[in-house]
Amino acid sequence: MLTLLLITLTFASILTILVKFATADGDFTLLSKRKVKREEIEDKVVWITGASRGIGEILAKQLASLGAKLIISARNEAELERVKSQLIGKHAPDGVMVLPLDLTSGEDSLSEAVQKAESFFSGAGVDYMIHNAAYERPKTSALEVTEEGLKATFNVNVLGTISLTRLLAPSMLRRGKGHFVVMSSAAGKTPAPGQAVYSASKYALNGYFHTLRSELSQKGIKVTIVCPGPIDTTNGSGASTSGQRGSSEKHVSSERCAELIIIAATHGLKEVWISDQPVLAVMYLVQYMPTIGYWLMDKVGKNRVEAAAKKGNTYSYSLLFGTKKAT
Repeated sequence: MLTLLLITLTFASILTILVKFATADGDFTLLSKRKVKREEIEDKVVWITGASRGIGEILAKQLASLGAKLIISARNEAELERVKSQLIGKHAPDGVMVLPLDLTSGEDSLSEAVQKAESFFSGAGVDYMIHNAAYERPKTSALEVTEEGLKATFNVNVLGTISLTRLLAPSMLRRGKGHFVVMSSAAGKTPAPGQAVYSASKYALNGYFHTLRSELSQKGIKVTIVCPGPIDTTNGSGASTSGQRGSSEKHVSSERCAELIIIAATHGLKEVWISDQPVLAVMYLVQYMPTIGYWLMDKVGKNRVEAAAKKGNTYSYSLLFGTKKAT
């Protein structure tokens, strides 16, 4: 009787875990934290790149509501002013600073931007640097990538981001504290057929920032790497800022994604994954059972590239079985 009870309880526990995993929108460690630690954000200076739209804009709004002092950056100053005007209702007008920034503008320009950011808010300095700006071309096969697309992707996603970090980190080190929050991607953890160069740029970010943390963690510098899968960045007009999507695709909302990013940062998590299924399951397979994970992606690869070319659903279970319809 006792044996039967133990078997029943074990089965129930396994079933509960499977149900939670099937409905999860993030890794288990991240979801276990549940709430933002507001005291880690309130009155802190947070600099966000790529803040003029999408997840960056939503992050700015959520952080403002938590009492952060914001520096918002992007290339489009008019869009930044639009975002600032929406934030004023959630934060004092002097709590949001606009700092136009082009990550490809060269070290002198980036150095000047860092000096300005450090001087804002009576020289308080930057507590959180959220590297959110990214460049992504339409999906194409690995061998069809142009030299122009290759350079454009790496100039923004890797070289500009790393350069800005190199220039800002010394100020954080002098203060003995600072936190880099890096928007990587599920494509930086798993093969991403149709996105080879974008994937390569995100793998590069993971390698650099995990190493940076290991070098500087004992000097007060924290690093949180965020790896989102498909995120719904549909704006208010119904248009998507992340490209055309199949109607059956399931995406984490940008609001939920931003909330989970802030939870991860305020709890000091080192790496987090944000995604619905099936992408989240693939990430776990590649991380913990790589032979199976890479076999699965080899099976999906050709179908996913074909679906992307037809602007169809590139995150569907049906890709595995070759039944994908690009509608």
